[in-house]
Amino acid sequence: MTAEKAEGATGFAGFDPKSVEPYIVKDPESLAINMARAAEQLGKAASAWLAPREAGEKTDSFAEPVSDMVKTLSKVSEYWLSDPRRTLEAQTHLLGSFFDMWSRTLQRMAGDAVDPANLQRNDKRFADEDWVKNPFFDFIRQAYFVTSDWAERMVRDAEGLDDHTRHKAAFYVRQIASALSPTNFITTNPQLYRETVASSGANLVKGMQMLAEDIAAGRGELRLRQTDTSKFAIGENIAITPGKVIAQNDVCQVLQYEASTETVLKRPLLICPPWINKFYVLDLNPEKSFIKWAVDQGQTVFVISWVNPDERHASKDWEAYAREGIGFALDIIEQATGEREVNSIGYCVGGTLLAATLALHAAEGDERIRSATLFTTQVDFTHAGDLKVFVDDDQIRHLEANMSATGYLEGSKMASAFNMLRASELIWPYFVNNYLKGQDPLPFDLLYWNSDSTRMPAANHSFYLRNCYLENRLSKGEMVLAGRRVSLGDVKIPIYNLATKEDHIAPAKSVFLGSSSFGGKVTFVLSGSGHIAGVVNPPARSKYQYWTGGAPKGDIETWMGKAKETAGSWWPHWQGWVERLDKRRVPARKAGGPLNSIEEAPGSYVRVRA
Repeated sequence: MTAEKAEGATGFAGFDPKSVEPYIVKDPESLAINMARAAEQLGKAASAWLAPREAGEKTDSFAEPVSDMVKTLSKVSEYWLSDPRRTLEAQTHLLGSFFDMWSRTLQRMAGDAVDPANLQRNDKRFADEDWVKNPFFDFIRQAYFVTSDWAERMVRDAEGLDDHTRHKAAFYVRQIASALSPTNFITTNPQLYRETVASSGANLVKGMQMLAEDIAAGRGELRLRQTDTSKFAIGENIAITPGKVIAQNDVCQVLQYEASTETVLKRPLLICPPWINKFYVLDLNPEKSFIKWAVDQGQTVFVISWVNPDERHASKDWEAYAREGIGFALDIIEQATGEREVNSIGYCVGGTLLAATLALHAAEGDERIRSATLFTTQVDFTHAGDLKVFVDDDQIRHLEANMSATGYLEGSKMASAFNMLRASELIWPYFVNNYLKGQDPLPFDLLYWNSDSTRMPAANHSFYLRNCYLENRLSKGEMVLAGRRVSLGDVKIPIYNLATKEDHIAPAKSVFLGSSSFGGKVTFVLSGSGHIAGVVNPPARSKYQYWTGGAPKGDIETWMGKAKETAGSWWPHWQGWVERLDKRRVPARKAGGPLNSIEEAPGSYVRVRA
């Protein structure tokens, strides 16, 4: 007998019949009692969901997204079903894949060797060894991959679809596949099955209790907990860099941080964060705070802390955020420091707003911002990624109708959209861990920030979706602000444009393309990791890497082929870029200068929860 035969001599390679012991219920009475308790908690969850709807406090709009999904996928089905030959081709491919899978299963049952490439799959959802060793779970796993791969192929090979429809169809298929993964169900997930048997269902009692609590916390919507929020408090162990709130209006507070060096750069630094999240992602804790690090390099750091809007802010549009946010902050910086010239940073949509504001300033002759750094910022939305799935005229009109009732978009809606971009990592693992395993999530500051969502004013959000995602007006020079058509080609100041390699919100390809929209010199830098970790990457951690190269022309693949890779954080590279623009220093400044401070940083606006 060969070594390969010996490996499979028990039928399935590595399968021991005794390994089924953990799947056998030992205490059916306890299991039955706990199932009843779990059902009771599930009833409480249902009540928490129904209560605000019965009281008329909440209404659901499931019909529109479901209708869009059905309409989109029906166009794919129409292609394959409209011609009997294509129908036969689709069926033959699926059945052929299942026959191949069945053949491999029989081979393994007979103890024959099977190509490992047909057994393993680089998917951490299926890390438990019983997904391969146990015949039952192995069959389920293979069937899942065969079916999901077939569905994706049906979308990919369907002809006659426009790009947007194909993009949406592929996205919806991935969402369905993620939701229906066997890892999400007790009887088809070996680890869940074993844990349920071992605890006699106590895990489900705890899980359903957590489900009820999370629906109650979301006031009738599931607020999926990704971390232990009880372990964090803003201003106490998160967002604790010393500073003052030195001004505020209806749209924002302006924070200035205390200097930690004897001298500071003459030009102050203004950070414009996204208003769809809170600014303290740049100040999570002293070890990974970009704000603290910048202060320690001799930067005088000012940050805009956006209001968490309500119905009073319904009419606040992009011009309001440009004037009452960035423009207001620039006025305050001059009052606090006496300096008119500043360096600036914009993060994500905050960077998009900053870029548009720079174009407006160029048209108006406002030269106060002398450089701009853009973190994972899109100004050209041609390659904007999966978020474009949610943006077409029908969906925007539906969203605008909903926002008109309240004056804003609930923060949970945008948070859900972001999570759906990586559902297999940001939704279903937490669903399984919390509600099926009954385990409390671990404390993690970044996930605490991620759960601290903000609302968006109706006028602002509508302008953003239509002008950027739908019509791409900023890159075309067609965006109108303050009655002026603005062009990024008029922006001549130096730009430091940072993209991250694995970004699913602002894809590197999209950020790179946007570099060509500006009229001045652009320094393009690509960081390792994604939208957050690629930005929040302090030098002391020695993680990831970054790439630098020539001018961002052509396509990013060509640029990458000639770029220089450097290990570690890009932060020191950026600091060097800033100092090369103007390295003059002055004595350290006191936060607020002649202005009276309103309160200690991080301020009160950032503490308001949606």
